[in-house]
Amino acid sequence: MNYEVIVVGGGHAGCEASLACARKGHKTLLITGNINNIADMPCNPSVGGSAKGIVVREIDALGGEMGINADKSHIQIKMLNNAKGPAVQALRCQADKITYPKNMRETLNKQDNLEIKEALVEDLVVEDNKIKGVILENKECIYSSAVILTTGTYLKADIMVGDTRRREGPHGEKPSNHLSDNLKELGFRIIRLKTGTPQRIDKNSIDFSKTKVEYGDNTYHTFSFDTGPLYKIESQVPCHLIYTTPETHKIIRENLNKSSMYGGLNDITGVGPRYCPSIEDKIVRFSDKERHQLFLEPESLYYDDIYIQGFSTSMPHDVQEKMVHSLPGLENAKILKYAYAIEYDAIDSLQLKPSLETKIIENLYTAGQINGTSGYEEAACQGLIAGINASLKLEDKEPLILKRNEAYIGVLIDDLITKGVRDPYRLLTSRAEYRLLLRHDNADLRLRRLGYNVGLIDEKRYQKLLDKEKDIERINETLKNNKITPKEEVNKYLIEIGSTPIKDGITLYDLLKRPEITINHIKKFIYLSSNQDILSQVEINIKYAGYIEKANREAQKMLDLENKKIPPDIDYDKIHNLASEAKQKLKDIRPVSIGQALRISGVNPADISILMIYLKKEYNYEHK
Repeated sequence: MNYEVIVVGGGHAGCEASLACARKGHKTLLITGNINNIADMPCNPSVGGSAKGIVVREIDALGGEMGINADKSHIQIKMLNNAKGPAVQALRCQADKITYPKNMRETLNKQDNLEIKEALVEDLVVEDNKIKGVILENKECIYSSAVILTTGTYLKADIMVGDTRRREGPHGEKPSNHLSDNLKELGFRIIRLKTGTPQRIDKNSIDFSKTKVEYGDNTYHTFSFDTGPLYKIESQVPCHLIYTTPETHKIIRENLNKSSMYGGLNDITGVGPRYCPSIEDKIVRFSDKERHQLFLEPESLYYDDIYIQGFSTSMPHDVQEKMVHSLPGLENAKILKYAYAIEYDAIDSLQLKPSLETKIIENLYTAGQINGTSGYEEAACQGLIAGINASLKLEDKEPLILKRNEAYIGVLIDDLITKGVRDPYRLLTSRAEYRLLLRHDNADLRLRRLGYNVGLIDEKRYQKLLDKEKDIERINETLKNNKITPKEEVNKYLIEIGSTPIKDGITLYDLLKRPEITINHIKKFIYLSSNQDILSQVEINIKYAGYIEKANREAQKMLDLENKKIPPDIDYDKIHNLASEAKQKLKDIRPVSIGQALRISGVNPADISILMIYLKKEYNYEHK
């Protein structure tokens, strides 16, 4: 049977990719090694977090599923960095490890144009450097016009504990043992990465009196712009905070040579995550720290496993027992599942186009951990973009390329295709130079129109955006057109709330610019008929207007460079005086614009000047 799109892998990237293609009307097949592991959470049972929570909002704004599913599935939710500025605020929830995959499978099963098949893909059908389908482990060929690989950590996966190595996936499943070798035969550069996961502890064996309780927020939150809260604040399940002890550090140091990463295995080539290191890495790299923060997080309402966030390790089981029992409240803890490290194959993301189509094989797309990223959210957003762009290509339309000032998703993909990865890539707010523009609160204003244009946002949801934009403008005009004067009761109120009395009339718009004045204070002077989300949006835009304007000016400079396109047929060997490193990087990455070329490590401004002179001379190219 022939399909328009085949998606290989049923993790978070595969779910978003297959839903996007099917929702755009393309006959789609999702092939996964184990149907029961669709949308599985083999590591941290959470969705969102710093920067990541904004990505989930962006996925929702574009018409993806992760935010909707997280709202249906979480057992605790909170806004991180709530006391800080809006640029770094982000939602994070504890997802129920049973409910989240169950709800996602139900969504997939109900989706028109989408079929699911349980199998392992061993090879690709390629003719004239163009994808034609896939070959299963049993040698069955299934044909399609496009293929999206979202294989996660299953390419030649090895589970490592102490001095043992087992060729298997996160739950002991059979991995894909041949696909990465066959990709290499097709011309892909294969890299080896690794990550890990901590122990799961029996909740009933923990003494919680020695821990600090961490509750969810007492205000309602949603990831999706289209669903109201589906939970009760008082029903949220708490997490608990503890710290490592001197005894923990002593045990780890004395047994470092037994860790897979530090001598237990001598054949490890994979590079581990820099921003989510094992506890061994933390002890070695941050030897000056007396303790490290750990969170005890519930995995589900349906069983009693507690996840020790921040305690991943590849130590042997007997050492893990000592490590766990050295922690406060876990002296008598029962380990239900031991920690492990996992090593796997990925492709060099420099071999991808901005659309996530590979440069090697036409109509072959990759998304998620196969591209060198870590995290459910990073995977999901890539899957969504790959699904959108595979569909757009089938429709003979231009791909959706998100810019760095438009979305964290744009930052992530640009980093992957321009800088590549050496260790599993994790999205951070510090990676975004325009993070004040890429906020949690305005993801729909930034991206929903794009979601509508590509066909994943329906008329009802689009109208909701238009209504929101009108409401924001209406509130702005109301604040600009209404003044307060220095009456006694006005100044008395301003003094009461810690503000300065006024001497002349002032618009409510200008009054709101004062740091100590909030939109709720403004309500004292005028009735504002709108919901809190709209009012918060107005408040942020007014208070940060100068900073936002500055960020937009900086972004425009970047966009001007993005508009200076580099011809795809350029021969860099013909450009004299280019530094040898710059020439090699430009030949390898083949940037599509001067802006992208500038972001390549090893290409400096002098090289860019030489490149632009060459383009003008040889192509009579004015970079319009």
